[in-house]
Formats: sequence, C-alpha cells, structure tokens
Amino acid sequence: MPTVTCSDSEPTLSLVTTLYNSAPFVEEFCRRMCAEAAKITSRFELILVNDGSPDNVLDIALDLQAANPRIRVVDLARNFGQHKAMMTGLAHAEGDLVFLIDVDLEEDPALLGQFYQEMRAAGSDVVYGVQTARQGGWFRRVSGQLFYKLFSMLANFPIPQNPLNARLMTRRYVQHLLEHRERELYMAGLWALTGFKQTPLKVFKGYRGSSNYTFRRKLAMSIDAVVSFSNLPLAFIFYLGGAILVLSVLAAGYMIARRLMFREYVSGWASLIVSIWIIGGLTIFCLGIIAIYVSKIFIETKQRPYTIVRQAYEPAENAADGLRPGPVMRIHAK
Repeated sequence: MPTVTCSDSEPTLSLVTTLYNSAPFVEEFCRRMCAEAAKITSRFELILVNDGSPDNVLDIALDLQAANPRIRVVDLARNFGQHKAMMTGLAHAEGDLVFLIDVDLEEDPALLGQFYQEMRAAGSDVVYGVQTARQGGWFRRVSGQLFYKLFSMLANFPIPQNPLNARLMTRRYVQHLLEHRERELYMAGLWALTGFKQTPLKVFKGYRGSSNYTFRRKLAMSIDAVVSFSNLPLAFIFYLGGAILVLSVLAAGYMIARRLMFREYVSGWASLIVSIWIIGGLTIFCLGIIAIYVSKIFIETKQRPYTIVRQAYEPAENAADGLRPGPVMRIHAK
C-alpha cells in the first residue's frame, strides 16, 4: 500500500496545473483549490506552470503568489504544449501526494477530496478521473470513442478510455513517471505505461464550448500517440506488401494461363491505370508511415529538453506549510 501520510501524521501535498489563456479562471481556481487542499492538510503547495500564455495570466499568477506564499509559479520560455508543461510541473512538485488538474474549472477542484478518500480506501498509487460521458457535439464524442478504441487495439498494454487529467498520485509513482524521456509526449499512454495500482473514478467533466485543442492539433496528437506506443503500423506495411505480392503473382499466373491455353489477351488500359494508381497510392502511404517513425527517431536522438524554464518564482518564505522551495528543476535526459 502506498504511503499517504508523512512522519508528522499529515501528508504534504502538491497541487499542479498549467496556464494557457487561463486569465479568466486562475484566480477562482486558486481560491477553490487551496480551500479543498486545506481540508486534507495544512502542508500544501500550489504550482502554476505558465506555458507561454499570450494573455496576462502570468501577472495575475504573480499577484496571487504575493498574497499567498503557498503558490509557486514556473514560467516557461515559450509554449511547449500542455503535456510537456504538466511534466515540468510534476518535476517541481515536492509533496508526498501530487494532485494534477486543469485550471479551467471544467474539472471540479472538489475532486481532490474524493480522490484522497478513494486512495486511502483502495490503497492505490493513483486515483484518476474518467468521464461519465464525453461532452461536446456528436463529432467530438464519436471521434473520441473511435480514437481510444483504435489506440487500445494498437498499444501493447491496456489504455483506459476517456481519462481526465485530474488525478491524485503518490510520490513514488510521480518519480517513476518522470523517468520517461520521450520528447513527443502523450500523457494517457505514459500514465498507463508507468503501472502501479491505479483506480479509476467516474466523474462529471464540464464543457465550456471551446478548447485550445483544434482539430488539427488533436489529429497530430492522435498520430503521435499511435506511433509512440505501437509498432503495429510497421507490421501492417509488411503484411500489406505480402498480400499485394501474392495477389500480383496470382493475377500474373491467370493472365499467362489464358494466353497459353486459350490464346487470349487480357485487354483494358483503364484497369491497368487504376492498378498503377492503387499501387502508387499504397506505396506513398506506406512510405509515409515509415517516414513518421523515422521522424520520431530523429527527434528523440537530439535529446532536447522537454521544456526550458525562463524563471521559477519561489515564495520568500514557505515554512508555514512545511514545504521548502526546491531548486529550479528542468527535465532533460543525459
């Protein structure tokens, strides 16, 4: 059973969220999140990771930090993407327990208390939220379901469907999660791949009618997810090539047999052109799949850092909550 208490009988808790176009939400989020954390422990910190947000959310976060010494602000040098920003926030977290949640309040901060009680009852290393029903229009719902089914079929390990970012994790789980060094991150895959005992909890997730994730970004993330956790597309190319070869040999044998036995020529330029287009299209498609994997290898071999921290704003004094500000941490492999 994971440790959920510290030597002083009270767990230390790190709350982590990322900021991008979050100015309308961050103040209320901090107020509600701190109130929920105080119900569990007096020793907590709130880490806000500014992922190169174009609005004035950094200024708001620094004002909140000036009024609340429990808040720590990590300002990234540019926008690196939510998943990389989340990993950076987890690297800065120092608590025995780490609670990750989105700042937009679509996920209720009160989930912290529910997750904490479930963790204590189940003895889990992770308690994570699963949507009771996907929100949004029919295309958003259907495409999401199809993606998770396809991803689960292609991955070499089971992937939960419709997981939320909201999750409560033990320190040892977070430490092992941070050992993953992929440059192209897909967090749902990494969460499952890390293992340990994980308990899903069905929760309601709101929907504000808009998202920072455009269709193009979702499509790119879906492709990254598949090629990062499965080599089955490469095996598919092998079997497809084998099938085409067999069919071609059979077709050639059929034409030769007709010529030798019945003195007939197989005519039809249209069918020939169509066959050429089909084979050409399949060739380009297969080369495209291989190119994606090669590009991933190219990116991974560069060993670039996940993110670059412009500045970490630490409170002048954090002794009241029992969590000392740690050194600035950057995630990079050696």
